[in-house]
Amino acid sequence: MNRNERAAELEKRRIFGIISHPDAGKTTLTEKLLLHGGAIHQAGTVKARKNAKFATSDWMEIEKQRGISVTSSVMQFDYAGKVISIMDTPGHNDFGEDTYRILTSVDSAVMVIDAAKGIETQTKKLFAVCRMRGIPIFTFMNKLDREAKDPLELLSELEDVLGMPATVVTWPIGSGLNFQGIYSLAENRVYLFREKKTVDLGDEGVFGPELEDLITQNNLRALREGIELLEGAGYPMDEEAVSSGELTPVFFGSALADFGVTQFLDRFLELSPCPGPRKTADGSEIDPLSDEFSGFVFKIQANMNPAHRDRLAFIRICSGEFEKGMTVELARTGKPIKLAQSTQLMASERTNVDSAMAGDVIGIYDTGNFQIGDTLYTGKERFEFELLPTFPPELFALVLPKDTMKAKQFQKGVQQLAQEGAIQVYHNEYNETVIGAVGQLQIEVFQYRLENEYNAPVRLSPMDMSVARWVKCEGSKDDIDRIKSVIDGRCALVFDRFERPLILFANQFTLTYFKERHGDVELLEATEV
Repeated sequence: MNRNERAAELEKRRIFGIISHPDAGKTTLTEKLLLHGGAIHQAGTVKARKNAKFATSDWMEIEKQRGISVTSSVMQFDYAGKVISIMDTPGHNDFGEDTYRILTSVDSAVMVIDAAKGIETQTKKLFAVCRMRGIPIFTFMNKLDREAKDPLELLSELEDVLGMPATVVTWPIGSGLNFQGIYSLAENRVYLFREKKTVDLGDEGVFGPELEDLITQNNLRALREGIELLEGAGYPMDEEAVSSGELTPVFFGSALADFGVTQFLDRFLELSPCPGPRKTADGSEIDPLSDEFSGFVFKIQANMNPAHRDRLAFIRICSGEFEKGMTVELARTGKPIKLAQSTQLMASERTNVDSAMAGDVIGIYDTGNFQIGDTLYTGKERFEFELLPTFPPELFALVLPKDTMKAKQFQKGVQQLAQEGAIQVYHNEYNETVIGAVGQLQIEVFQYRLENEYNAPVRLSPMDMSVARWVKCEGSKDDIDRIKSVIDGRCALVFDRFERPLILFANQFTLTYFKERHGDVELLEATEV
């Protein structure tokens, strides 16, 4: 494929993440998008447990039981001449690290907001990451078929709470029992909810006579007042500001009722960017149209097919073309690796793929070669993409197998889940396993997966520690002995998977006290390691 052909294919690619606070309807919206793309023919629902139907993107057994997403999913499909890759992420704060890593691999993000609740805590955090990385953000105000906040109030929240001006693409007509449809400003068209009818408006728009007998007078009056305010004080569409992440297009609808989703998807594909250059660790950029292949591992998942105990490394292709069987360089080790078995994903389902290009996500069967953040490339010049974020854990526990005869399964499970980034794993000086997590649910999922995927039930002993700091040293025996000499009952010494020492502290006060007494011990946060 020559450069012009690659440019044409690149323009078709869209890769985006869907983010939200828990229960805002993120997974439901994902499935409706898949339905419209023909990728699935029946939407699963996490509520219809009697019928054994679950969300397509929630493929893990624990997700089906709890009705929440606990791991990110990758789904690729074709729609309207575009090749779309959706990243469905966990909404729960305990799995924020997985979500943040996903956001490093996308070119845009869709923020789903429950129109009854407005901006919630987790939405703020994920939004801040998108702004920090300059990712274009599209907003879908969901659940309009339920009672919702005033749409102008929701727009005001976007600007006041998130600091993001919004431009309206579709506008709701009522909400809850009085929800009658949406008005598409660019199309000058109304989509009626219950009647499943489309009404083209004349030159006067919503102020003309076309809607007089179709919607209630209260809704019509509110619609006209809202549009009048938007025309006088709203932000006009500015595609350049959208692409730079400085303006968010806003859509209203109901994912569960599959209303407003088509209008969102069609306009999103027009406004969202195709894959662009990716930054490297030294600040340079990799051109997606380069002849040389490059990509990075943003996720590792074990046991997507428990019957085969498989392990997949998810790779975002950043430049060049992937060909099955090609040999690439692994930047971390400098070793060549042949990419023999490759697949494209639809949650847990997969199809073999022989070729792919920038903007595609592929899964490579992995025997333990890859780590999250690894850069793969061809060409003579070695480089690495920007490091992926690491969260400092706040909960720690000592983990032991309940059955010592299953120590092998225990060690394998702990190692693989650590490599996935599902949990952070350390060991103490007695070689006992210590885990670190951002939240309690993360620990529960770790325990569940060890027992059900590796047949290794465990005993957890929570540690009264909440702050971790790495120790800057060479790691020699003298260095370790020096660190041990300053450890007391209010802190603990452990080692990460690179054998780097770190000290766990009970709280921030204990950390401050330690620094005052042992100023010669240089401590580092996770982002500095």
